[in-house]
Amino acid sequence: MNHQLRGGALAVIAIAALVAGCATESNSNSVYSTGQAQREQTVRYGVVEGIREVAIQRSQTGAGTLAGSAIGGIAAGSTIGSGNGAVAAGILGAILGGIAGSAAENKVNERRGLEITVRLDNGEMRAITQEADEVFRPGERVRLLSSGGVTRVTH
Repeated sequence: MNHQLRGGALAVIAIAALVAGCATESNSNSVYSTGQAQREQTVRYGVVEGIREVAIQRSQTGAGTLAGSAIGGIAAGSTIGSGNGAVAAGILGAILGGIAGSAAENKVNERRGLEITVRLDNGEMRAITQEADEVFRPGERVRLLSSGGVTRVTH
């Protein structure tokens, strides 16, 4: 019986890892989705006025909550008490495991980003937030590439 529970927990972990691995959206200025490739973009030039570090939180898949609940429920229910006590422990373990799994997924999905404020050559100001995969400095000349509501700042 214990081997079945361990096998079930391992299966849940494997499925959760697979589902979490499918969530690969990117806010990088160097990553284009298939729909964005080979599309014309508007190019504007300007100067960086300011930079602010931000955290970019990607969408949650629920895999962390699911995996944490399953693991917590199985672990607590199979090791604590018997009968109704085991059921209660399993429920409590599932709740606490779900909370821990959700927090872990949040941390994994958080990326370092930059909010870059640019004064365009025509005098207009723009602020673009993207992953911090390129270094920008105030006073630096940059390009803004825009298409379909998505704007990237590049050198």
